[in-house]
Amino acid sequence: MVKKLTLSAILLASSLFAASEVNVYSHRHYDSDKILFKKFEENTGIKVNVVTAKAEELVSKLAIEGENTPADILITADIGNLYEAKTRNLLQSIESKTLQENIPSHLRDDQNQWFALTKRARIFVYNPSKIDEKNLGDYFSITKPEFKGKIITRSSTNAYNKSLLASIIANHGEEKALEFTKGLVDNFAYNPKGGDRDQIRAVAAGDADLAIVNTYYLGVMLNGKDKKDLEIAKSVKIFFPAQETTGTHINISGAGVTNFAKNKENAVKLIEFLSSEEAQATFAEGNHEYPVNAKVKPSSTVSSWGTFKEDNISLNEIGKNTKKAVEIATEGNWK
Repeated sequence: MVKKLTLSAILLASSLFAASEVNVYSHRHYDSDKILFKKFEENTGIKVNVVTAKAEELVSKLAIEGENTPADILITADIGNLYEAKTRNLLQSIESKTLQENIPSHLRDDQNQWFALTKRARIFVYNPSKIDEKNLGDYFSITKPEFKGKIITRSSTNAYNKSLLASIIANHGEEKALEFTKGLVDNFAYNPKGGDRDQIRAVAAGDADLAIVNTYYLGVMLNGKDKKDLEIAKSVKIFFPAQETTGTHINISGAGVTNFAKNKENAVKLIEFLSSEEAQATFAEGNHEYPVNAKVKPSSTVSSWGTFKEDNISLNEIGKNTKKAVEIATEGNWK
């Protein structure tokens, strides 16, 4: 009898331990996420264990680990990597009324394998003393000859630019995407280098006149402790491309439950929490990303930029064209 009770106690303790945690593989590295994971732990008693690395590394790690993976959730900062995880059968479909209510359909997978948590708009940042806004329009507008030697952006291997080019393929076709790539490269002030904040700094310094960047980088610079970056961010202006056509390209951070999640119920609870008004407000205020939950407003800084037309194309369509985008970038000599 004693042995049976001891075994039962061990099994109960084991099940309680398993039920009290959730393991996250995340590409995100922001304070906002740490705050939210801690809040989730306080609210639920579920311990959040996080492994951070580049998205490509995490996807490969999941594939190698297979059914032995400890990961319950994959979080990436780009739709391309989420789509890659889905096509490699690393995610599973989940049912959640909460996620369907909190996240618009075009910002979640049609098979419920991934869900957007935040949005980033890919915009133009320009020097107002060098660029007349009247000459700006869609993404193709900066490929015109008058912009020769004035444009900069990150490498084509960067996830944000791969998704931007993939969206152009999805909206306009491969021929137009190659035309865009060649025109962009012809107008580079210099070969791509650095991150988005480096592009903004270069425009402010006069090394180039216009850069393609994500909105939240500018928001972070405008609200950071670095006074120099603050002045730099104040000196440039932003432009939302393609307002008369497809709308400005939107990329996301998103999450999915892994195919072999050991703590599936806890994983769903965490993703649901991250889509809640409370969590969305933390993302918005802490990192100046656009919330995906329509009930939540952007930060005051982001709101000051005004509203704009978003490209609402299915993000899966962008994911499908990511590999083709790499091929076209190579053909167009976008390094």
